[in-house]
Amino acid sequence: MVERKLLTLNAGSSSVKFAVYGLAREPVTQVSGQVENLGPAARLSVKPVGGEKFTRQLGSADHAEALKEIIAEAVGTNDRGSFAGFGHRIAHGGSDFTSPTAIDDDVVQELRKLEPLAPLHQPHNLACVEAARRLFPDALQLACFDTAFHRGHPWVNDTFALPKAYFERGIRRYGFHGLSYDFITSELARTAPDVANGRVIIAHLGNGASMCAVRDGRSVASTMGFSALDGLPMGTRCGQLDPGVLLYLLEQEQMTPADITRLLYRESGLKGLSGLTHDMRELEASDDEDARKAIEYFVFRVRREIGAMCAVLGGVDALVFCGGIGENSATIRQRICEQMEWIGISVDAAANAQNATRIESGQVAIFVIQTDEERVIARALAEALAPDS
Repeated sequence: MVERKLLTLNAGSSSVKFAVYGLAREPVTQVSGQVENLGPAARLSVKPVGGEKFTRQLGSADHAEALKEIIAEAVGTNDRGSFAGFGHRIAHGGSDFTSPTAIDDDVVQELRKLEPLAPLHQPHNLACVEAARRLFPDALQLACFDTAFHRGHPWVNDTFALPKAYFERGIRRYGFHGLSYDFITSELARTAPDVANGRVIIAHLGNGASMCAVRDGRSVASTMGFSALDGLPMGTRCGQLDPGVLLYLLEQEQMTPADITRLLYRESGLKGLSGLTHDMRELEASDDEDARKAIEYFVFRVRREIGAMCAVLGGVDALVFCGGIGENSATIRQRICEQMEWIGISVDAAANAQNATRIESGQVAIFVIQTDEERVIARALAEALAPDS
């Protein structure tokens, strides 16, 4: 009897990340990897659990070809019946999609309407959905939304001070990185139940960066808003920006909407500030003055948002670092937490240097947790496929 498998897919403009799980109540990871550089020189990387990572050049590949290669090489089966389901990370679920949802034509049509709200992610998420539906028309295709974790916010967090008709038309704060926050809150509940139901600030710091205030395991505020541009500076995205700047760029600089989109999404953030790179590792290693300033600005904004989240929560019991920067940069974590003893945040330098799971030296618990968005998707798939679901 062929073991039934789950496949999770996280598609971007130039890559498709994937993970293969055995179908079980708590899915078991078997293989993970990604197809990078979609276009004329795509490359597949595969890491079996307990095995050696290997890569293979694919040549020209789009999302559909990438999925075929993942199935053929990473999964190693041509038996289409072996796939119980496919789980897709979808960046934007709007106001209506608040939980994992089986994908059909109507769902795809509604999600396409949200593409302008997440132009770097949504079209590519849906390209992978369409490819999977064509290849496996009988398998469950499940959408899991990065915005869903933040539904249920207090109204004051989700509205803008615009005429209320705009809120009713969907111009509101949504929040993102919800799959990551979902995983982190589940890990806290499993490993640190003494703080899991308290006042928790989660800092998802990576090429995309945001923060979330959590009370009793539920999101009550997020730094990201209507789009994935708001809040913290990111690898190439600007973070918080006075809307008057956009009016100035339109009226005085004669920039088109396409020009501004490119500026805000692809040429700003750490890359724009430094003039060098979006990669925090390269900035930390650089002696360039602009690299130093870019890091200073990033740290400043994170510290400022920690203060704001404390105000929302009425204090803080735990701070969690996750994401590529949050999980791996002891220097950035140390700098963020400097001179924050006034709210009980201080770091044990030795534990921090070792990337330990607990790094606090003060009254506020500080965690470093490797996030796992794919596992959240796999769990949702397993639950949807359970006989009693």
